Amino acid sequence: MKKMLLGILLGTSLVLAACGGDDGGDSKETSSGGVDAEKIVNNKCTSCHGGNLEGGMGPALKDVGSRLDKDQILEVLENGKGQMPKGLVKGEEAEAVAEWLANKK
Repeated sequence: MKKMLLGILLGTSLVLAACGGDDGGDSKETSSGGVDAEKIVNNKCTSCHGGNLEGGMGPALKDVGSRLDKDQILEVLENGKGQMPKGLVKGEEAEAVAEWLANKK
């Protein structure tokens, strides 16, 4: 019984952590008016992919650009893959994050 409750608690915590949070739009704009992809990744991706994108529950992303191009990364962001749910990052933010991650080689 304890193991089942612990599993439910852990699973719920991971789902909530993966959802990130809306910080009121502060992560969208940089001083130049563009999207701050690194801040979005830090807010929404590192709980599963590790603080340095070294991997964790999710795969390592520190060199994802050597495996996937921007369009492939965007596809994963929009549609999910494996345990990653779709739509955690959307629209202009997803485009910026995909480009930023594609440069990680």
